[in-house]
Amino acid sequence: MSENPQQPQSPQPPDQPQQPGPPPQQQPEQAPAYGSPQPGQPPHQDQPAQPYPNQPAPGQPQPGTGYGPPYGSGAPYQPQPLNPSDERMWAIFAQIGPVLLSFIAPLVIWLVFKDRSRFVDQEAKEALNFQITLIFVHIAAAIITAVTFMIGSIVYLVFIAALVFMILAAVENNKGAPYRYPVNIRLIK
Repeated sequence: MSENPQQPQSPQPPDQPQQPGPPPQQQPEQAPAYGSPQPGQPPHQDQPAQPYPNQPAPGQPQPGTGYGPPYGSGAPYQPQPLNPSDERMWAIFAQIGPVLLSFIAPLVIWLVFKDRSRFVDQEAKEALNFQITLIFVHIAAAIITAVTFMIGSIVYLVFIAALVFMILAAVENNKGAPYRYPVNIRLIK
């Protein structure tokens, strides 16, 4: 070992050679490894701690969530009944909807609301049956018009009467009264 008067020598462990330069600084304490307990915390136990206090264990139901029973709880589905104003509204839509959507509007309304209201069920079926009847009339009018070389096109005036019947049905349904079309093939009972 050589002596250098400019550098004070620090005691070195015997397994490391002496390095010239400034004396080594003390290393700051290193943080514990990820997942290991922090200083002042008890060591891990077999059961994992809850990440949030007052939470139920995994797989346990949440208390007071305000929702109904979970799926598969054995309770059968019961549709909520419609209130009277909603009944009238959907019955009117079933009567007037065919102006734009033909038989699709009463069919969808009947399928969706048949279990929720007897009034909507009855009126949507009546409107659907009337639209099916109008499809048959339309086919017959097209055949008559083709056979008579456009002279039979006067048969299409029947659709003006059908529009009047749909408006009358909507007015009656708005009052909460059922409406029966005067000419209707009732295929859906």
